[in-house]
Amino acid sequence: MADHQENPPLIISKIAIIGAGVSGIAAAKQLYHHNPVVFEASDSIGGVWKSCAYNSTKLQSARKDYEFSDFPWPNRDDPSFPSHVEILDYLESYAKHFDVLKFVKFNSKVVELRFVRHPETVELAGNAGEYGSPLPGRPVWEIAVQTNDSENLKRYAFEFVVVCIGKYGDIPKIPNFPHNKGPEMFQGKLLHSLDYCKLDKDAAAQLLKGKKVVVVGYKKSAIDLAVECAEANQGPEGQPCTMVVRTLHWTVPHYWVWGLPFFLFYSTRSSQFLHERPNQTILGTLLCYLLSPMRRGVSKFIESYLLWKLPLQKYGLKPDHPFEEDYASCQMAIMPENFFTEADKGNIVFKRASKWWFWKEGIEFDDNTKMKADVVILATGYDGKKKLKTILAEPFRSLIEYPSGILPLYRGTIHPLVPNMAFVGYIESVANLHTSELRSMWLARLVDEKFKLPSAENMLEQISREMEVMRRTTRFYKRHCISTFSINHSDEICEEMGWNSWRKKSWLSEAFSPYGSQDYGQEK
Repeated sequence: MADHQENPPLIISKIAIIGAGVSGIAAAKQLYHHNPVVFEASDSIGGVWKSCAYNSTKLQSARKDYEFSDFPWPNRDDPSFPSHVEILDYLESYAKHFDVLKFVKFNSKVVELRFVRHPETVELAGNAGEYGSPLPGRPVWEIAVQTNDSENLKRYAFEFVVVCIGKYGDIPKIPNFPHNKGPEMFQGKLLHSLDYCKLDKDAAAQLLKGKKVVVVGYKKSAIDLAVECAEANQGPEGQPCTMVVRTLHWTVPHYWVWGLPFFLFYSTRSSQFLHERPNQTILGTLLCYLLSPMRRGVSKFIESYLLWKLPLQKYGLKPDHPFEEDYASCQMAIMPENFFTEADKGNIVFKRASKWWFWKEGIEFDDNTKMKADVVILATGYDGKKKLKTILAEPFRSLIEYPSGILPLYRGTIHPLVPNMAFVGYIESVANLHTSELRSMWLARLVDEKFKLPSAENMLEQISREMEVMRRTTRFYKRHCISTFSINHSDEICEEMGWNSWRKKSWLSEAFSPYGSQDYGQEK
């Protein structure tokens, strides 16, 4: 690939945004007054909603829980979950309404981020550990971009870079296998869910119909895929789809528990008061400890409903861990309505296995059983860290990961040791769109120097406190999920921006109403 470095990099804006998914579009809107350049590798906006969606993929929440604060859905009270096509239409409408598409360079894949050190304008740690100016007045990052699959690279220079490529899509996570027991041994068809996403409806049906299909995984993508497989295999000639399940997680059929709305248990200020959060006072920590039986009771209450509503025990799908651990790690999934209907008809079957590998005709398990398969689809997730490390040069490549596996980000946005760069879309909560939008608002004010960051040391201490809370809350802590203290996290962001952290109109609403994007409209 040709890289003409003898030509100086182009300077077309102070700020670059990499990725035009939900987070990239949110960041572009908030940084509109800086005329950012948005590099998007594909030919359209939407991110994973465009590139990693099945034909049946839907949002896992209502419309009003997945909208921008200043752009409500036209049919926001519709209780049905919107399809990925409806979400793409909504994002396109948002981008057009706020005129951010003019910033996007489509078919422009970023292949390298290189820091250009200028000691006179850039301070990595700053005086007394202070984080340097977001816009130092001189480009400090060079970005190599491949356009339309061209062999030639174009180089651009920017003062600040916002990375919005996310953790999902692009690079599949493939399990490791023993020698001579990997995919090369299998004589059938092997795909990752990322490959399956690229198939249209007819091609997907043709792949699955009448075939012995094995889906490896038990998270949302695997569950949706199993349903599509079952639907393609109706009738006497149909074959059952087998799900290979290694780790069980709690699933929910809808957002009601014994007649009560789900938000009462986790999405209000009073409900989150039961959960540990960073920066608690001694009194708060004591109260959290004293109220821990109530917190466990809430989890048991929800579990009792799920075991009554869903045939989890019948199929050996009851997790051994409490429900709150899945919620605290953002791994709760909505179960499609017809999933267990298809299982009852024998169209979806389950195989529990801690270890498995390939043989020529299918999959072999650690209990010495074998399963024949025509098609194996790996719904084993994506390697988001590898995707980021691929484009980020040293020394920063080595800094982006803690031993816990979490990207260490202050306010879910700033790495204290990576100068003049932000990451949006790398922190998870119940509503990731709202999470990205609020942090984009915060970032815009940081870039405009309406407030200053703490020292790098203090930011790292804050990150460590958040990670420690997650570690104590759930065994699945190796992902930056703030769902059990999301309101507290937003409070601290609002306070740094100079906003009132309590956003409701009354004390009653503040305590018992759910928080969402509409509560965080721009303050003048």
